[in-house]
Amino acid sequence: MTAVRVADDDRLEDAFNVRRRVFVEEQGVDEELEYDEHEDEAVHFVAYEDDDEQPIGAARLREPEDSVGKVERVAVLESHRGTGVGRALMDALEAAAASNDLETLKLHAQTRAAGFYDELGYERYGEEFEEAGIPHVAMEKSLE
Repeated sequence: MTAVRVADDDRLEDAFNVRRRVFVEEQGVDEELEYDEHEDEAVHFVAYEDDDEQPIGAARLREPEDSVGKVERVAVLESHRGTGVGRALMDALEAAAASNDLETLKLHAQTRAAGFYDELGYERYGEEFEEAGIPHVAMEKSLE
């Protein structure tokens, strides 16, 4: 399995396809909410199975504030959850963030996935809230 930074339209479409399958088809998120005005400014990542180049995961990184990046749209196909795909995506995303001198990453984790981010060193803050009809918690991690 390989996680890479998206560098062309084909790989971006692969990332969008994973997100569509996970968020829109599986979780019932409105497609109007899933794809937003930040797609062009974000740095996208996609994970592939090595043997057949099938996209199996995706994520994006935005830099909305000085030295703080926002991790968004982390998705892994249900058939590949628990196999290290999410960790590989986050490793690639965090490496890109660190190389761009970001000091902190923030994210809104689906509450059911917060334990995954806990294991990666993210810390919860604030109360649980709803986003796209799904319970979430805010989390952050220092890259310093």
